[in-house]
Amino acid sequence: MTWTTTTHCLEIPCRRIAMVNEDEREYGSPVYGDRDNNLEMHPKNLPAVLENGVIHWQCSCDDGTRVALVLELRARDVELLDLPGHHTVLPRPEPPPPPRPDPPCDAPAARSRSMNPRDSDDDRPAAAAAADFAAPQQQQQQPLEWRFAQVFGERAAGEDVQEVDIISAIEFDKSGDHLATGDRGGRVVLFERTDARDQHANRSELERQDVPITRHPEFRYKTEFQSHEPEFDYLKSLEIEEKINKIKWCQSANNALFLLSTNDKTIKYWKVQEKKIKQVSVMTLDTSTVGNGATSRASTSTSVPLPNGGCSGKSDGLNGDLLFPPGGYPSLRLPVVTTSQDVNLAARCRRVYAHAHDYHINSISNNSDGETFISADDLRINLWNLEINSQSFNIVDVKPTNMEDLTEVITCAEFHPTHCNTLAYSSSKGSIRLIDLRQSALCDNHSKIFEEHEAPGARSFFTEIIASISDVKFSRDGRYLLSRDYMTLKLWDLNMDSGPVSTFQVHEHLRPRLCDLYENDSIFDKFECCLSGDGRHVATGSYGNLFRVFGSTPGSTEVTTLEASRNPMRRQMSNPNRPTRGTMTSMARGVRRGGENLGVDANGNSLDFSTKLLHLAWHPTENSIACAAANSLYMYYA
Repeated sequence: MTWTTTTHCLEIPCRRIAMVNEDEREYGSPVYGDRDNNLEMHPKNLPAVLENGVIHWQCSCDDGTRVALVLELRARDVELLDLPGHHTVLPRPEPPPPPRPDPPCDAPAARSRSMNPRDSDDDRPAAAAAADFAAPQQQQQQPLEWRFAQVFGERAAGEDVQEVDIISAIEFDKSGDHLATGDRGGRVVLFERTDARDQHANRSELERQDVPITRHPEFRYKTEFQSHEPEFDYLKSLEIEEKINKIKWCQSANNALFLLSTNDKTIKYWKVQEKKIKQVSVMTLDTSTVGNGATSRASTSTSVPLPNGGCSGKSDGLNGDLLFPPGGYPSLRLPVVTTSQDVNLAARCRRVYAHAHDYHINSISNNSDGETFISADDLRINLWNLEINSQSFNIVDVKPTNMEDLTEVITCAEFHPTHCNTLAYSSSKGSIRLIDLRQSALCDNHSKIFEEHEAPGARSFFTEIIASISDVKFSRDGRYLLSRDYMTLKLWDLNMDSGPVSTFQVHEHLRPRLCDLYENDSIFDKFECCLSGDGRHVATGSYGNLFRVFGSTPGSTEVTTLEASRNPMRRQMSNPNRPTRGTMTSMARGVRRGGENLGVDANGNSLDFSTKLLHLAWHPTENSIACAAANSLYMYYA
């Protein structure tokens, strides 16, 4: 199989493939078997059928005839589906006779035949080719081996953590070259990747040199700025905390970074850019002696002004703290502002979006169009334009006429990664609603709803509390939606609203202790979730500074428990049990994984519910996770 750059086509030698001459079909003389002609398959002619191991491709032959090509991937009869719509089943060609053994003396000839691609690749059985095709997929499903990469703000043993230093938000940008964190003190800290580009060698050169690429993402501190300050609402007599609830990156431009940050009431649009330092130079006065007690005089001394800026020492001039030469200055030069080569990172607030929410803002999400974003509180979702901060449009309003009729609130909202008209929002009842902005200005009616109905007789006092969804995330391709409630992770297919595709048990061992968790308010903790860039893994946090990574591919049993420390595998548990089927309908069968007991650590001690890992983010293109444990930022790679 070769690719020709002159004709821009793919040439495949026709060995052990079936062909039908479309010009001779009306005479009933299909042709199949071994032909030595080369077939040309152009990129625009995509495969017509990919089903049961049979690929049908329209192509042209060397002699100008149009043929239909079938690649046999399994040891069975060859099915041929031609483009006009006719369906023909051809018997499988007779297998070729076994090759005669080569004489021992003809070793070079045997080696030459083994190097021929037609004899080595095309003469293999179809089952062996299918096994080779499935081997890379099996290799990709191997469990990830996580390693410690970096830590920022690690506290020493016994060191107390200040409340304002606790991290409350983490977010990667789309490229993965920058990472932003927000804390409860209203500060935003930016990190930049240091290993992303190699100026001396590119990846293709390293691959040609057979150099293994084992580099993992490495970040360094970039800058920080104060995003929000504590405020007080005098009308409602309410204190507004400076805590950063969410951070979202926007599209960068002109080597400047843009991001949105929000606290409970106010959203701010920030621009971070490198600026060269400007300084004043070419001064007439020698400012190096200013402030020196040996060369300065008090302003109360008497001095008489002299020409050209001189002084006699008998005047109480305003510049008495500067020392002038006895004869004065022959001329005065104006100061000159020069730009040095040193750069300084400056963060400037471009716009402030305020006074649009009566309740606390729980989430923000920017749109794929790069122009708008949404902000959500408990009862409303507003649509903003980045360039306009004076008004917003209310697109979702679940506030009832009588507040006593309120049964659920909005917990999170997220825009679709590629469709600018689609967004999803979750509720405290465990449902996710998908809405289309093209339907109406006020999207009270959803286009789809994703919810899992509880089993009869399983309802308890804590059912509705633990069913509340704390976070939702779209996969990078927009096909799947990941949700996190208190006990589980659920992966939803947007094309199937009957039930989740998979359900992952995060800390099922805490179910008997729900009463204790309710007493200390831990049952109301809001854990975040994240997906890998390829959609093969999902992750979320738990108590004891633990977080768990699950394999989300069909049939995967991968469950990894890691601790936010320099030794992430220190509290690794034994292999989990095999997945069990949940009590759902056949259309909504979800795999429930990770139900093993994690209530104790390696020493048999119970988990500390005061240490919890609420916030984490997955690198958009690589297997790297950043997670927050109190005031420390840990990063791991696989």
